Amino acid sequence: MDFQIFALLMVFVACVEQGLASCVVESFTVKQDFDPGRYAGKWYALQKKDPEGLFLQDNISAEYTVGDDGSMVASSRGRVTLFGFWVVCADMAAQYSVPDPGNPGKMFMNYQGLASYLSSGGDNYWIIDTDYDNYAITYACRTLKDDGSCEDGYALIFSRNPRGLPPAIQRVVRQKQEEICMAGQFQPVLQSGTHQQFKNNPFQFSHKCGKSYTTLPCFYRSLLNWPSTNRIKQRRPT
Repeated sequence: MDFQIFALLMVFVACVEQGLASCVVESFTVKQDFDPGRYAGKWYALQKKDPEGLFLQDNISAEYTVGDDGSMVASSRGRVTLFGFWVVCADMAAQYSVPDPGNPGKMFMNYQGLASYLSSGGDNYWIIDTDYDNYAITYACRTLKDDGSCEDGYALIFSRNPRGLPPAIQRVVRQKQEEICMAGQFQPVLQSGTHQQFKNNPFQFSHKCGKSYTTLPCFYRSLLNWPSTNRIKQRRPT
């Protein structure tokens, strides 16, 4: 009996070790022979796993372009809530580099918010998988744990069609989510086809500020145009 318990314990320990090893970020596989030219074009986010801190919440889309020199850039957009109450359409730009030409699916992304209140920085940008015509799975780990697994990271499930993916591809996506140790951590992304403020919203910006309503001076000018009963005090981000 003691031997059976010991054997079961060893099997359990081996399973745990294997599970931990499979979650080491550097062990994740990416799209082999990734082709930026085929990846270019419009993608819509259907699911996301958020990182810590501020992140796009819905209506997320990205348009990728490949230059004559083979370099890839992107313009992306999504709605985001700032300071807990201010919902805006955030426009972002990004440029991609390939540290290892032998592994083009592992890129580094430099991104900039196209407004002063949006963040800029850099993240890894890994194409975990794509068939170019229907779906793509992107992954980034910002902070590693001591064991090599991810402390803080994010991932997006993209589709060429904002209405969703067929069942066969959904099964592929679920398998890939397990392979990057994020099964059950994704949430759906609303694709309502609009970035406009809702009607009768007390925080609606002045149309004189442009279509995107995303510049901070625009926000302040809108505040000055409101009746005094609708004005709010600026709150510092926490």
